[in-house]
Amino acid sequence: MAIVSRKVSDLSGQEGTDAEFATVVVRQHPSIDQPKALDVLAIEAEQFKEIGDLVVIEVTMPNGSRKDVAMKRADFDKLAPNMDEVLKAARGTRGRVPGTRIGNG
Repeated sequence: MAIVSRKVSDLSGQEGTDAEFATVVVRQHPSIDQPKALDVLAIEAEQFKEIGDLVVIEVTMPNGSRKDVAMKRADFDKLAPNMDEVLKAARGTRGRVPGTRIGNG
């Protein structure tokens, strides 16, 4: 008697060897609350297309509700005529507010 192990794609159910598989980690999706790993054939992984430069922002509303938004950089940059300068001048999320001084001075 022998134990036979086989690997199948989580996407298509097609069988392959270990050398033919890639691992895809889904970090965020409305159906999950933690990252999930998928075993997919390398040829299937080629279907995943990048959409270019992304900007990921966190929006906190006055009522305290919070959401993460991913958008194309080109769309984000259109929100202000000089977005690069707006970002450079913005306060950081850690440490002191720009322009504050330490001590008596």
